[in-house]
Amino acid sequence: MSIILALLAALFASFTAILAKIGIEDVDSNLATAVRTIVVVIMAYIMVMITGQTENIMDVSTKSFIFLVLSGLTTGLSWLAFFKAIQIGDVSKVVPIDKASVVLTILLSFLVLREPATMPVVAGGVIISIGTFVLIGKDKNKKKQKKKVFNTKSYIFLAIMSAVFAALTNILAKIGIEDVDSNVATFIRTVVIIIFAWGIVFFQGTVKELTKISRKSYIFLILSGAATGFSWLCYFAALAIGKVSIVNPIDKFSVVLTMVLSFIILKEKPTKSTVAGAVLITIGTGLLIL
Repeated sequence: MSIILALLAALFASFTAILAKIGIEDVDSNLATAVRTIVVVIMAYIMVMITGQTENIMDVSTKSFIFLVLSGLTTGLSWLAFFKAIQIGDVSKVVPIDKASVVLTILLSFLVLREPATMPVVAGGVIISIGTFVLIGKDKNKKKQKKKVFNTKSYIFLAIMSAVFAALTNILAKIGIEDVDSNVATFIRTVVIIIFAWGIVFFQGTVKELTKISRKSYIFLILSGAATGFSWLCYFAALAIGKVSIVNPIDKFSVVLTMVLSFIILKEKPTKSTVAGAVLITIGTGLLIL
């Protein structure tokens, strides 16, 4: 069941970046994140009500609550970095780098959660790392376009930071989700994220730009938020009953579908480094599942 849920999480996650990329055009990335989070928190609460877990929200232990809040904060930081990265960079490069958080997650699962380190897991992590570096590649026009080089370095750095925070999210969530219904845990984390995201928006003063967002952008941001919501509900349900070092890699298979969709829908041009990196990441993820 944990594998099925992880695969569903990957399916929904693959649509998140594409829908967000379309909706985030001419919209401040932090404001877009805040708008998407409204959809996610509504979906999370609906699931809590449907499963009859509303009363259990107040029964969460102090330890679990603290780790779920910390998990929500790291998710918020990961989101801010990720959506800024896809706004200024190529989705086909940003997503695979962000999904390399699987390597960090595996390392932390060994060190913090004491999950067993097997040869397929170690080999898969190494291959994914190599694939990520291959995927980043080199900018052939960097001598001619200094601004483009700056943007490239910026979105790669942001994608890496997104991966770091995402890895911390997985470990903190796994600790916090013990003895807590996965839907309740998802709702608590999402409440933290929405407070964090809108706090950033009000601090920046970009809340005034809500009226300037086009109907098209709103539609795609809402759809992106819905995709994220479904992905989260499946992922954290899988995390609650499965191992982090198994569930997380399966979820990261979404990177392949996301890259294919970016070529087809966003008309991004595949390069040798992009294709080679994607193949290596896929092989590495397959080893992790084994």
